[in-house]
Amino acid sequence: MNRSREDVRLQPAILSLGTSLPSSRYSQEEIYAMACTYSKIYRNPRVRQLFMNSEIDYRHLYLKPDDLKGLETSDELHERFRRGAIDLGTTAITTCLANGGFDVSGIDFIVVATCTGYLCPGLCPIFVKELGFRNDVQRADLVGMGCAGAMPALQRAYDFVKSHPEKKALVLTVEICSACYYFDDSLETMVGNVICADGAAALVVGMTDESPVPRIAGFETRLEPSLLESVGFDQRDGKLRIILSKDIRDLAGELAHGVVDALLQENRIQKDDISHWIIHSGGRRVIDTIQRDLHLTDTQVLHSRYVLKHFGNMSSPTVLFVLQEVLRNTNGNGPPKPGDLGVMLALGPGLAVETALLVW
Repeated sequence: MNRSREDVRLQPAILSLGTSLPSSRYSQEEIYAMACTYSKIYRNPRVRQLFMNSEIDYRHLYLKPDDLKGLETSDELHERFRRGAIDLGTTAITTCLANGGFDVSGIDFIVVATCTGYLCPGLCPIFVKELGFRNDVQRADLVGMGCAGAMPALQRAYDFVKSHPEKKALVLTVEICSACYYFDDSLETMVGNVICADGAAALVVGMTDESPVPRIAGFETRLEPSLLESVGFDQRDGKLRIILSKDIRDLAGELAHGVVDALLQENRIQKDDISHWIIHSGGRRVIDTIQRDLHLTDTQVLHSRYVLKHFGNMSSPTVLFVLQEVLRNTNGNGPPKPGDLGVMLALGPGLAVETALLVW
């Protein structure tokens, strides 16, 4: 690397991580059956095949089975987002703080990323009130950054801690994708309904002398404006309808390859030096193409496939769920060791590819 070990120890670190999921957990078969009660189009065997071939076994959704039987209004969907985001966000934050032995009084900056709803005031001041953060805490609500939202949120926390080494920042990513369920006969909305799920993840960033913890050594970002219209949300009758071009799953690996190469070159390291790959679980085909174009082994994407299998694509929290699996090492070849390197990667609207280099 182009930094000495002493320099790396002066980098902000991820000190604690916590996640949260709705209590309602559904198999793909159950979700497909719920969709069929609403739309005759979904009863087509080819649509069922989309659900069953997704490599997703379960998803957590902030809804009850009857919610999809009638046409929900935009107001009802907005209310689901509000309740769900506050509920899951509160649990993720409290879990994260408890895991690290932190108190709300010790947090100096809060950044919240979400794309599945809009509130004004945003979620930051709501959590200040709900959880009792200091009323002088700095804050930022990042809205509309999609599946990649955790990465720019992490960078804002990194920047804050670099400027204020004695202070700590809290990152929250929370999505209620079930507040964006939209039914029509297009393939992209079907795919969205096949893979999207609800969840939240929070982390604390700060300085520490402890080891091993994942220190943030740098970021690399790329936007591909020619694909601006290929991923995101559209407004239809006051509701959010997913935009998910089939081209993205085929281009994901090529785009990721270029950004990862730049990240490695900037830090003067080789791909073989990377021990841990924290790849956003965007879908089966997305993981496949990233694995192919980055020449990763099955073991190197095992955690990403695990998160997809058990939780689906929760948008912005998903890459932090993958990081959690790496830290837990419920699968794989052992926990991170001092000196290990890791790459975090997520894709989102823009089209954006966001990466970060971690050093334990």
